[in-house]
Amino acid sequence: MTDARLADLAVRLPNLRLLTDPADLEHYGRDWTRRWTPAPLAIALPTELMDVQTIVRWANEHGVAIVPSGGRTGLSGGAVAAHGELVLSLERMNRVLGFDAVDRTLSVQAGMTLLAVHEAAKEHGLIYPVDFAARGSCSIGGNIATNAGGIRVIRYGNTREWIAGLTVVAGNGELLQLNRGLIKNSSGYDLRQLLIGSEGTLGVVVEATLRLTDPPPPSQVMLLALPTMDALMEVFALFRSRLALQAFEFFTDVALRHVLAHGAQRAIDGDHPYYVVTEFDADESSQDAALAAFELGVERSWISDGVMAQSEAQAAALWRLREGITESLAPHRPYKNDISLRISALPVFLHEIQSLLGSEYPHFEVVWFGHIGDGNLHINVLRPAELSESDFITQCEHVTKLLAETLQRHGGSISAEHGIGLVKRAYLGSTRSEAEIALMRGVRGVFDPKGVLNPGKLFA
Repeated sequence: MTDARLADLAVRLPNLRLLTDPADLEHYGRDWTRRWTPAPLAIALPTELMDVQTIVRWANEHGVAIVPSGGRTGLSGGAVAAHGELVLSLERMNRVLGFDAVDRTLSVQAGMTLLAVHEAAKEHGLIYPVDFAARGSCSIGGNIATNAGGIRVIRYGNTREWIAGLTVVAGNGELLQLNRGLIKNSSGYDLRQLLIGSEGTLGVVVEATLRLTDPPPPSQVMLLALPTMDALMEVFALFRSRLALQAFEFFTDVALRHVLAHGAQRAIDGDHPYYVVTEFDADESSQDAALAAFELGVERSWISDGVMAQSEAQAAALWRLREGITESLAPHRPYKNDISLRISALPVFLHEIQSLLGSEYPHFEVVWFGHIGDGNLHINVLRPAELSESDFITQCEHVTKLLAETLQRHGGSISAEHGIGLVKRAYLGSTRSEAEIALMRGVRGVFDPKGVLNPGKLFA
C-alpha cells in the first residue's frame, strides 16, 4: 500500500477492500489458462456500483490499466493481469437486486455465480436457461463478457438472448443504462448487444437484468455409442427431426477414458469411438419416438449401442460423462481450441480437421468433445510429460494457425464461446475482416479513449 496511486484510491474509497498480498495477487491475477505469470498491482473488491465508477475514473487519471474479473473460469486469458494492472474483482457484488413478476426479469449484480442465478430464478418458479459445467464458479458478468453458450444453446440460444438490460461503467468512467429491460426498442444502436461479448474492453458490467422463462417440460436423457464420425451428423438429423431436443452433445472414446479415470461410471459396455448425450422433452409419445429413432439408427449402422436413463440419478450419471470432461483434463493443462461453424459445414470440416490433427499432432493425445447441435467443437491437446511447456505451446500455436486457416475457408470462428483474450488474438483475422477489426478498434476508442480496460485483450 506504499504505492501513491493506491494510497489515493484508498482515500477516495476508504471502505474499499484492496489486496496486495502476493498470494492474493497470484490468485486473482490469472484465469484457467495458467500460461502467464500473474503480476497485478493490486486487487480491488468493490461492493457498490458507484465504487466501480470511482475506480475507473481513478484509473483514467493515473494511467492504470484495469482487468475486470469475475469467476476467472475463462480459457482464453481474458482475465489475466500480468503487467501491473489493477484487478477489479466483482465477486463481492453478488446480490439479487429485484424480481419483476410481470416482466419475468431478475435484476442482479454482475458478480453473482450462474448457479446462484439459477437458484434465485427457481424461487419464483422460473428458470434462467443458460447453463454449463462451470455454473458454480463462473459469474454472470463473465458470461456476458464472453456471450457464454453451454449445453442448452440448441434450445435456448446464447447469453445475449437473455439479457434484457445492462448497467455498465464505460472505460471513460461514464455510467450507462442500456435498454432498461425493454422488449422492443428501435431507438438507434443497441449498445447492450455491443457490450455482450466485448470481453471487458469497452466497459465493466456491474448489473444485469436477465430474462427468465418457464421451466422446460420433463426430459429424457439418452447415451448413444456411434461407430464413425460421419454418424454424428446423421444421428443428430434423425433425432432432431423426431424429438424436441434440449441438448445434443458429443465426445470421443479418448474423452471417455479420462472422465472414467476421474471417477465417472461406464454406462455402455465395450469400446466405441464416439458418444452422444442427448436430452429431449419427455411427453407422452417421446419415449416411443426416441426408441424408434434409435432402432432406425442401429438399422442404418449409425448407432452401435445406447441406454436411456430410467431415473434422475441415472440421467445425472450420463451427463457426468460429458460435463466431467473439462475437470478430468485439467491436471494435464491442455491446450484448448474452441471453434464454431455452421452446422451444415461440419461434415466436410470434421474430416479435414481430423486429418490435420492426425498429421500435425502424431504423438499428442487429442481430446474432442462439444456441442454438435450448435456447431461448437472443443479440441483439447494434452502435453506429453517429456515436452516442456514452451515447446508444447509453440507446436500447438503452429497447428492453431493451420486450424484458423481451415476455419476461414469454411466460414467458421476461432472462438465459439470462450472469447479471444490473449490466447486467440493472433487469429482474430481468420474470423473478422480488416474492415471489421478497424471498426472494432474505433468502437473501443470511443468507449475507452485512454485504453485502461483490459489492454492487450481481443487485439493488441
